Amino acid sequence: SEGLYCYDLQGKMLWSKDLGVLESGPYDAPSLQWGFASSPVLYRDRVYVQCDVLKNGFLACYDAAAGTQIWRTERNEVATWSTPAVTEFNGRTIMIVNGWKHIGGYDANTGKELWRLTGGGDIPVPTPLVADGLAYVTNAHGKTAPVYAVKLDAEGDITPKETEESSSGIAWLTRRDGSYMQTPLCYKGYVTVCRDNGLLSCYEAKTGKRVYQERLGTGRTVFTASGVASNGRIHYTSEEGDVFVVQAGPEFKLLA
Repeated sequence: SEGLYCYDLQGKMLWSKDLGVLESGPYDAPSLQWGFASSPVLYRDRVYVQCDVLKNGFLACYDAAAGTQIWRTERNEVATWSTPAVTEFNGRTIMIVNGWKHIGGYDANTGKELWRLTGGGDIPVPTPLVADGLAYVTNAHGKTAPVYAVKLDAEGDITPKETEESSSGIAWLTRRDGSYMQTPLCYKGYVTVCRDNGLLSCYEAKTGKRVYQERLGTGRTVFTASGVASNGRIHYTSEEGDVFVVQAGPEFKLLA
């Protein structure tokens, strides 16, 4: 069983909510029980949770001060391990969630679905990334590993056909370069996506044009930590503990 807990800055618990049993394991091997990984999101005076689990999945919103449930929306999804993103665009507040059956955007005030997108990796982990009017969503495992650049004003089912590189609600997409564990970065007008094997792809954020694809490490070097950007550099830490420092921008350069 898992719960949601609120403390003051002196460590006193103010309220708690029992969220029920959250069974989090791969849908095709549920006994593995990998455990829950989605973090609550505090935005203004509300707390949002994404509980994609094997049974009775849901999204919910709570009053941050009192713990009162404001809304709850059921989800027909396999277990996922992504933290949602909450953002504002054109006067509406949107909760964006990763998924396999259902990548989606929801009205953060009511829980009503705004748009949906189906397809991708069957073990979604990365958090949706919002920048400059687009939400970048990636997942990877199984047959496909897409990166979607979704328009924040999207409506309805925006799932593209297999031959399409965009749709009514998608500015651009690529079907093979998405990441399994890492959340991508959008920095100085470019989106970078690093796969577990160190294959690093860089795209123009607005157009999706790939400006380079290079490899960090030996090909056997494993990367699961998300990249960090600062001062014109992007840092990627491998599971061996090595930090690869890459120049930000359209030209690949390994600085250190």
